[in-house]
Amino acid sequence: MSAEFYDILQAERDRDRVHRLYSADVRTARAGVLDIGAGTGTVTAMSLVESGAAVHAVEPTRAMRTALMTRLADMPADLRMRVTVHARALHDSGLRAVADVAICHNVIGCLQPTRRRTLWPAVAKALLPGGVLVLQLPPASLPTTAVSTDLPIVRVGEHEYGGRMVTSADGERIRAHFDYWVRGRAGRLRERAETFWMWPLSRAELVEEMSEHGFAALPDRGDDVTLAARHPGLLDG
Repeated sequence: MSAEFYDILQAERDRDRVHRLYSADVRTARAGVLDIGAGTGTVTAMSLVESGAAVHAVEPTRAMRTALMTRLADMPADLRMRVTVHARALHDSGLRAVADVAICHNVIGCLQPTRRRTLWPAVAKALLPGGVLVLQLPPASLPTTAVSTDLPIVRVGEHEYGGRMVTSADGERIRAHFDYWVRGRAGRLRERAETFWMWPLSRAELVEEMSEHGFAALPDRGDDVTLAARHPGLLDG
């Protein structure tokens, strides 16, 4: 897993982004905030600071959860007392009516379609009646050419950390390949490669899919990055 590299190379930029995209929503929470696919805890930490509500962080991947727990360990005890970390996927977590705001950042595009469709009823059960889900939209379409992006180089003591992401179309999926490296005075010390897959889906298609599970899209938020939807009440079962 790339958890070792994720925070050092991307967390600062992601922290600013999640604050801009979701902090206003989190501040409206009264009963609880649900962080779906919490990763290393960027949304979780922001939610604890911006809201006085309980936070439920759902993260089934051990490497990411380890980084999440390390982040929480550095936070004041009064904030840690408001967060519960769930080590299973949402549909296996048993969460029911625990939050009035749910955030799903950098997750939807990474879910294979059948897994994505199991998410909506699980979110509906975890939300209180009238609760709102705010999510980051997946890529709307396949890239027409390969796109290469260099990650910012970060210095830690005598070492430099860096990497590159290349996204390209592969059938009906998007292939996101990461090459990470650590460089010292004598050259490269370590390298790590990892590939993720994403499934494109337009906003209209996503809204239609969610509506089949009772979610109603809220008015446009003024960006092309997020979608908010409300669910009227708990699902049976």
